[in-house]
Amino acid sequence: MSVKGVVLHGGFGTRLRPLTHTGPKQLIKVAGKPVSQWVLEDLRDAGVKDIAVILGELGPDRVIEYYGDGSWLGVNLTYIYQGYPYGLAHAVYLVKSFVGDEPFIVYLGDNVLAEGISEHTKRFLESDLDALILLSQVPDPRKFGVAQFDDKGRLVKLVEKPKEPPSNFALVGVYFFRPPHIFKAIEAIKPSWRGELEITDAIQKLIDWRLKVGYSIVKGWWKDTGTPEDIIEVNRLLLDHKYPMSIVKGRVEQGSLVEGRVYIDEGAVIEGRAVIRGPAYIGKNTIIKDGSYIGPYTSIGDNCIIQDVEIENSVIMDNVVIEGNGLRIVDSLIGSSTRIKRRSSRPSGHRLIVGENTLIEL
Repeated sequence: MSVKGVVLHGGFGTRLRPLTHTGPKQLIKVAGKPVSQWVLEDLRDAGVKDIAVILGELGPDRVIEYYGDGSWLGVNLTYIYQGYPYGLAHAVYLVKSFVGDEPFIVYLGDNVLAEGISEHTKRFLESDLDALILLSQVPDPRKFGVAQFDDKGRLVKLVEKPKEPPSNFALVGVYFFRPPHIFKAIEAIKPSWRGELEITDAIQKLIDWRLKVGYSIVKGWWKDTGTPEDIIEVNRLLLDHKYPMSIVKGRVEQGSLVEGRVYIDEGAVIEGRAVIRGPAYIGKNTIIKDGSYIGPYTSIGDNCIIQDVEIENSVIMDNVVIEGNGLRIVDSLIGSSTRIKRRSSRPSGHRLIVGENTLIEL
Protein backbone atom coordinates (compact mmCIF):
# COMPACT_ATOMS: atom_id res chain seq x y z
CA MET A 1 0.00 0.00 0.00
CA SER A 2 1.32 3.43 -0.91
CA VAL A 3 1.51 6.25 1.59
CA LYS A 4 2.05 9.97 1.09
CA GLY A 5 4.08 12.38 3.18
CA VAL A 6 3.48 15.91 4.45
CA VAL A 7 6.34 18.03 5.81
CA LEU A 8 5.41 21.16 7.72
CA HIS A 9 7.91 23.86 6.81
CA GLY A 10 6.21 26.95 8.23
CA GLY A 11 6.33 28.94 11.48
CA PHE A 12 8.28 32.02 12.42
CA GLY A 13 11.12 30.37 14.39
CA THR A 14 11.02 33.09 17.05
CA ARG A 15 13.15 31.11 19.50
CA LEU A 16 15.92 30.85 16.90
CA ARG A 17 16.20 34.54 16.09
CA PRO A 18 18.34 36.17 14.75
CA LEU A 19 19.06 33.09 12.59
CA THR A 20 15.45 33.00 11.37
CA HIS A 21 15.10 36.66 10.44
CA THR A 22 16.14 35.76 6.89
CA GLY A 23 14.93 32.19 6.37
CA PRO A 24 12.98 29.24 7.80
CA LYS A 25 14.43 27.40 10.77
CA GLN A 26 14.07 24.05 8.99
CA LEU A 27 16.84 25.04 6.55
CA ILE A 28 19.40 25.47 9.34
CA LYS A 29 22.15 22.93 8.65
CA VAL A 30 22.91 20.39 11.33
CA ALA A 31 25.66 17.80 10.84
CA GLY A 32 25.97 18.79 7.19
CA LYS A 33 22.30 18.89 6.13
CA PRO A 34 19.29 21.14 6.74
CA VAL A 35 17.03 19.75 9.47
CA SER A 36 14.19 19.27 6.97
CA GLN A 37 16.48 17.25 4.69
CA TRP A 38 16.96 14.74 7.51
CA VAL A 39 13.12 14.63 7.66
CA LEU A 40 12.69 14.13 3.90
CA GLU A 41 15.33 11.38 3.85
CA ASP A 42 13.61 9.65 6.77
CA LEU A 43 10.30 9.67 4.88
CA ARG A 44 12.03 8.41 1.73
CA ASP A 45 13.74 5.60 3.66
CA ALA A 46 10.32 4.61 5.05
CA GLY A 47 9.06 4.12 1.49
CA VAL A 48 7.38 7.51 1.00
CA LYS A 49 8.00 9.04 -2.42
CA ASP A 50 5.24 11.64 -2.91
CA ILE A 51 5.62 14.42 -0.35
CA ALA A 52 3.87 17.77 0.08
CA VAL A 53 5.91 20.54 1.69
CA ILE A 54 3.75 23.11 3.48
CA LEU A 55 5.35 26.54 3.15
CA GLY A 56 4.95 29.46 5.53
CA GLU A 57 5.52 33.19 5.15
CA LEU A 58 9.20 33.04 6.05
CA GLY A 59 11.45 32.40 3.04
CA PRO A 60 9.27 30.00 1.01
CA ASP A 61 11.32 30.74 -2.12
CA ARG A 62 14.48 29.59 -0.33
CA VAL A 63 12.88 26.22 0.41
CA ILE A 64 11.85 25.72 -3.22
CA GLU A 65 15.26 26.87 -4.44
CA TYR A 66 17.07 24.38 -2.20
CA TYR A 67 14.90 21.28 -2.76
CA GLY A 68 13.50 21.84 -6.24
CA ASP A 69 11.33 18.93 -7.36
CA GLY A 70 13.07 16.64 -4.86
CA SER A 71 14.40 14.26 -7.53
CA TRP A 72 17.99 14.64 -6.28
CA LEU A 73 16.76 13.17 -2.97
CA GLY A 74 14.76 10.41 -4.63
CA VAL A 75 11.34 11.92 -3.85
CA ASN A 76 8.63 13.90 -5.67
CA LEU A 77 7.87 17.20 -3.96
CA THR A 78 4.70 19.26 -4.19
CA TYR A 79 4.65 22.70 -2.57
CA ILE A 80 1.56 24.04 -0.82
CA TYR A 81 1.55 27.60 0.52
CA GLN A 82 -0.02 28.05 3.96
CA GLY A 83 1.14 31.58 4.62
CA TYR A 84 0.32 32.74 8.14
CA PRO A 85 0.62 29.82 10.62
CA TYR A 86 -2.99 29.21 11.62
CA GLY A 87 -2.00 25.96 13.33
CA LEU A 88 -0.87 22.45 12.50
CA ALA A 89 -4.42 21.26 11.88
CA HIS A 90 -4.95 24.08 9.38
CA ALA A 91 -1.76 23.02 7.57
CA VAL A 92 -2.93 19.39 7.49
CA TYR A 93 -6.30 20.41 6.07
CA LEU A 94 -4.53 22.04 3.12
CA VAL A 95 -3.35 18.61 1.88
CA LYS A 96 -6.86 17.18 1.55
CA SER A 97 -6.79 17.12 -2.25
CA PHE A 98 -3.11 16.13 -2.35
CA VAL A 99 -3.59 12.91 -0.33
CA GLY A 100 -6.98 11.98 -1.78
CA ASP A 101 -8.01 8.71 -0.18
CA GLU A 102 -4.47 7.51 0.57
CA PRO A 103 -2.99 7.21 4.06
CA PHE A 104 -0.43 9.87 4.87
CA ILE A 105 2.27 10.85 7.35
CA VAL A 106 2.57 14.37 8.78
CA TYR A 107 6.13 15.17 9.88
CA LEU A 108 7.16 18.45 11.48
CA GLY A 109 10.12 19.76 9.50
CA ASP A 110 12.13 20.75 12.59
CA ASN A 111 12.05 17.33 14.30
CA VAL A 112 14.77 14.70 14.23
CA LEU A 113 14.37 11.05 15.34
CA ALA A 114 17.36 8.83 15.96
CA GLU A 115 15.78 5.61 14.70
CA GLY A 116 13.48 7.15 12.10
CA ILE A 117 9.89 6.20 11.28
CA SER A 118 10.21 3.08 9.09
CA GLU A 119 9.09 0.68 11.82
CA HIS A 120 6.10 2.86 12.77
CA THR A 121 5.11 3.31 9.12
CA LYS A 122 5.04 -0.46 8.61
CA ARG A 123 2.95 -0.94 11.72
CA PHE A 124 0.43 1.71 10.65
CA LEU A 125 0.02 0.41 7.11
CA GLU A 126 -0.48 -3.15 8.35
CA SER A 127 -3.13 -2.04 10.87
CA ASP A 128 -6.73 -0.82 10.59
CA LEU A 129 -6.00 2.29 12.63
CA ASP A 130 -7.55 5.61 11.63
CA ALA A 131 -4.64 7.45 13.23
CA LEU A 132 -1.34 6.67 14.90
CA ILE A 133 0.65 9.11 17.01
CA LEU A 134 4.27 8.80 18.09
CA LEU A 135 5.18 9.37 21.73
CA SER A 136 8.47 9.83 23.55
CA GLN A 137 9.19 9.68 27.25
CA VAL A 138 10.50 13.07 28.40
CA PRO A 139 11.73 14.39 31.77
CA ASP A 140 9.53 17.53 31.68
CA PRO A 141 6.32 16.94 29.70
CA ARG A 142 4.84 20.35 30.64
CA LYS A 143 6.41 21.84 27.49
CA PHE A 144 4.63 19.43 25.11
CA GLY A 145 1.35 17.86 24.17
CA VAL A 146 0.97 14.94 26.58
CA ALA A 147 -0.86 11.61 26.31
CA GLN A 148 -3.25 10.36 28.97
CA PHE A 149 -4.02 6.63 29.25
CA ASP A 150 -6.69 4.60 31.01
CA ASP A 151 -5.88 1.73 33.39
CA LYS A 152 -5.62 -0.63 30.41
CA GLY A 153 -3.01 1.51 28.64
CA ARG A 154 -5.41 2.85 26.03
CA LEU A 155 -5.06 6.40 24.79
CA VAL A 156 -7.98 8.45 26.09
CA LYS A 157 -6.89 12.08 25.98
CA LEU A 158 -4.30 14.53 24.69
CA VAL A 159 -3.46 17.56 26.84
CA GLU A 160 -1.52 20.52 25.44
CA LYS A 161 1.30 21.79 27.73
CA PRO A 162 -0.41 20.79 31.01
CA LYS A 163 0.68 22.26 34.35
CA GLU A 164 0.07 18.82 35.89
CA PRO A 165 0.91 16.23 33.19
CA PRO A 166 -1.13 13.01 33.26
CA SER A 167 1.95 11.09 32.04
CA ASN A 168 5.51 11.75 30.92
CA PHE A 169 4.81 10.72 27.32
CA ALA A 170 5.02 13.68 24.95
CA LEU A 171 3.73 13.84 21.39
CA VAL A 172 6.50 13.64 18.85
CA GLY A 173 5.95 15.77 15.76
CA VAL A 174 4.98 12.81 13.55
CA TYR A 175 1.38 11.74 12.88
CA PHE A 176 -0.14 9.00 10.72
CA PHE A 177 -3.66 9.45 9.32
CA ARG A 178 -6.22 7.81 7.07
CA PRO A 179 -8.73 10.00 5.27
CA PRO A 180 -11.43 11.13 5.56
CA HIS A 181 -11.86 11.17 9.36
CA ILE A 182 -9.01 13.54 10.18
CA PHE A 183 -10.35 16.18 7.79
CA LYS A 184 -13.85 15.89 9.28
CA ALA A 185 -12.29 16.28 12.73
CA ILE A 186 -10.46 19.45 11.68
CA GLU A 187 -13.74 20.85 10.32
CA ALA A 188 -15.32 20.19 13.73
CA ILE A 189 -12.77 22.00 15.94
CA LYS A 190 -12.44 25.67 16.81
CA PRO A 191 -9.28 27.78 17.18
CA SER A 192 -7.51 27.54 20.52
CA TRP A 193 -6.75 30.48 22.83
CA ARG A 194 -3.78 31.33 20.63
CA GLY A 195 -5.95 31.55 17.52
CA GLU A 196 -4.70 28.30 15.96
CA LEU A 197 -6.35 25.05 14.91
CA GLU A 198 -4.53 22.53 17.08
CA ILE A 199 -3.73 19.07 15.75
CA THR A 200 -4.14 17.71 19.29
CA ASP A 201 -7.76 18.94 19.30
CA ALA A 202 -8.40 17.22 15.96
CA ILE A 203 -6.93 13.93 17.20
CA GLN A 204 -8.97 14.28 20.40
CA LYS A 205 -12.07 14.45 18.20
CA LEU A 206 -11.10 11.13 16.64
CA ILE A 207 -10.76 9.64 20.13
CA ASP A 208 -14.10 11.12 21.25
CA TRP A 209 -15.78 9.72 18.14
CA ARG A 210 -14.44 6.28 19.18
CA LEU A 211 -12.36 5.88 16.05
CA LYS A 212 -9.23 3.77 16.17
CA VAL A 213 -6.34 5.95 17.41
CA GLY A 214 -3.15 4.10 18.35
CA TYR A 215 0.27 5.13 19.56
CA SER A 216 3.86 3.99 19.24
CA ILE A 217 6.78 4.77 21.53
CA VAL A 218 9.86 5.97 19.65
CA LYS A 219 13.17 4.27 20.28
CA GLY A 220 16.29 6.32 20.92
CA TRP A 221 16.31 10.08 21.12
CA TRP A 222 13.92 12.60 19.61
CA LYS A 223 14.64 16.30 19.35
CA ASP A 224 12.66 19.38 18.38
CA THR A 225 15.21 21.87 17.03
CA GLY A 226 13.48 24.96 18.35
CA THR A 227 16.32 26.78 20.13
CA PRO A 228 20.06 27.34 19.55
CA GLU A 229 20.78 24.91 22.37
CA ASP A 230 18.61 22.29 20.63
CA ILE A 231 20.49 22.80 17.35
CA ILE A 232 23.85 22.29 19.05
CA GLU A 233 22.59 19.18 20.88
CA VAL A 234 21.08 17.67 17.72
CA ASN A 235 24.36 18.30 15.94
CA ARG A 236 26.12 16.27 18.62
CA LEU A 237 23.57 13.47 18.41
CA LEU A 238 23.63 13.28 14.61
CA LEU A 239 27.43 13.30 14.41
CA ASP A 240 27.44 10.32 16.76
CA HIS A 241 24.53 8.51 15.10
CA LYS A 242 24.91 9.15 11.38
CA TYR A 243 28.69 9.20 10.92
CA PRO A 244 30.04 5.93 12.34
CA MET A 245 33.35 6.15 10.47
CA SER A 246 35.72 8.69 8.93
CA ILE A 247 35.13 9.67 5.31
CA VAL A 248 37.60 11.93 3.52
CA LYS A 249 36.52 13.22 0.11
CA GLY A 250 38.55 16.43 0.27
CA ARG A 251 42.29 16.97 0.67
CA VAL A 252 44.26 16.60 3.89
CA GLU A 253 47.69 18.16 3.54
CA GLN A 254 50.83 16.69 5.00
CA GLY A 255 51.49 17.97 8.50
CA SER A 256 47.83 18.35 9.45
CA LEU A 257 46.23 15.99 11.96
CA VAL A 258 42.81 14.34 11.56
CA GLU A 259 41.70 12.14 14.47
CA GLY A 260 38.48 10.29 15.27
CA ARG A 261 35.33 10.18 13.15
CA VAL A 262 35.62 13.07 10.71
CA TYR A 263 33.62 13.63 7.51
CA ILE A 264 35.51 15.88 5.07
CA ASP A 265 33.36 16.67 2.05
CA GLU A 266 34.40 17.20 -1.58
CA GLY A 267 36.67 20.15 -2.31
CA ALA A 268 37.48 20.78 1.36
CA VAL A 269 41.14 21.37 2.25
CA ILE A 270 42.78 20.77 5.62
CA GLU A 271 46.01 22.72 5.47
CA GLY A 272 49.31 21.85 7.17
CA ARG A 273 49.35 21.95 10.98
CA ALA A 274 45.58 22.27 11.21
CA VAL A 275 44.01 19.80 13.66
CA ILE A 276 40.57 18.20 13.21
CA ARG A 277 39.43 16.06 16.13
CA GLY A 278 36.16 14.21 15.60
CA PRO A 279 33.37 13.64 15.62
CA ALA A 280 33.27 16.54 13.21
CA TYR A 281 31.90 17.53 9.79
CA ILE A 282 33.71 19.74 7.28
CA GLY A 283 31.57 20.94 4.35
CA LYS A 284 32.24 21.22 0.63
CA ASN A 285 35.01 23.58 -0.52
CA THR A 286 35.76 24.71 3.02
CA ILE A 287 39.35 25.58 3.90
CA ILE A 288 40.67 24.93 7.39
CA LYS A 289 43.87 26.93 7.44
CA ASP A 290 47.18 26.36 9.15
CA GLY A 291 46.99 26.88 12.92
CA SER A 292 43.27 26.10 13.30
CA TYR A 293 41.80 23.50 15.63
CA ILE A 294 38.35 22.02 14.99
CA GLY A 295 37.35 20.07 18.08
CA PRO A 296 34.74 17.40 18.79
CA TYR A 297 31.08 17.89 17.90
CA THR A 298 31.65 20.72 15.46
CA SER A 299 30.05 21.03 12.03
CA ILE A 300 31.45 23.50 9.51
CA GLY A 301 29.29 24.35 6.48
CA ASP A 302 30.20 24.71 2.80
CA ASN A 303 32.53 27.35 1.36
CA CYS A 304 33.92 28.50 4.72
CA ILE A 305 37.38 29.80 5.54
CA ILE A 306 38.59 29.10 9.08
CA GLN A 307 41.94 30.62 10.04
CA ASP A 308 43.85 30.52 13.34
CA VAL A 309 40.83 29.70 15.51
CA GLU A 310 39.78 26.95 17.94
CA ILE A 311 36.19 25.75 17.61
CA GLU A 312 34.44 23.11 19.73
CA ASN A 313 30.85 21.89 20.10
CA SER A 314 29.55 24.40 17.56
CA VAL A 315 27.58 24.68 14.31
CA ILE A 316 28.97 26.99 11.63
CA MET A 317 26.72 27.59 8.59
CA ASP A 318 27.76 28.08 4.94
CA ASN A 319 30.01 30.84 3.56
CA VAL A 320 31.39 31.87 6.96
CA VAL A 321 34.83 33.45 7.30
CA ILE A 322 36.54 33.43 10.70
CA GLU A 323 39.96 35.05 11.07
CA GLY A 324 40.58 34.19 14.66
CA ASN A 325 44.03 35.40 15.67
CA GLY A 326 43.94 32.77 18.42
CA LEU A 327 40.19 33.10 19.07
CA ARG A 328 38.43 30.21 20.84
CA ILE A 329 34.74 29.57 20.00
CA VAL A 330 32.66 27.07 22.00
CA ASP A 331 28.98 26.07 22.18
CA SER A 332 28.16 28.47 19.34
CA LEU A 333 25.79 28.76 16.39
CA ILE A 334 26.94 31.05 13.58
CA GLY A 335 24.69 31.94 10.63
CA SER A 336 25.54 31.88 6.94
CA SER A 337 27.75 34.49 5.26
CA THR A 338 28.98 35.82 8.60
CA ARG A 339 32.49 37.22 8.96
CA ILE A 340 34.28 37.25 12.29
CA LYS A 341 37.59 39.03 12.55
CA ARG A 342 39.61 39.31 15.75
CA ARG A 343 42.17 42.09 16.10
CA SER A 344 43.52 41.31 19.58
CA SER A 345 45.87 38.38 20.15
CA ARG A 346 45.08 38.05 23.87
CA PRO A 347 43.68 34.61 24.80
CA SER A 348 39.91 34.62 25.05
CA GLY A 349 36.92 32.37 24.55
CA HIS A 350 33.50 33.25 23.16
CA ARG A 351 30.05 31.70 22.96
CA LEU A 352 28.21 33.20 19.99
CA ILE A 353 24.70 33.02 18.53
CA VAL A 354 25.02 34.98 15.29
CA GLY A 355 22.50 35.52 12.47
CA GLU A 356 23.21 35.56 8.74
CA ASN A 357 25.24 38.19 6.90
CA THR A 358 26.85 39.56 10.06
CA LEU A 359 30.23 41.23 10.52
CA ILE A 360 31.84 40.92 13.96
CA GLU A 361 35.18 42.48 14.89
CA LEU A 362 36.55 41.43 18.28
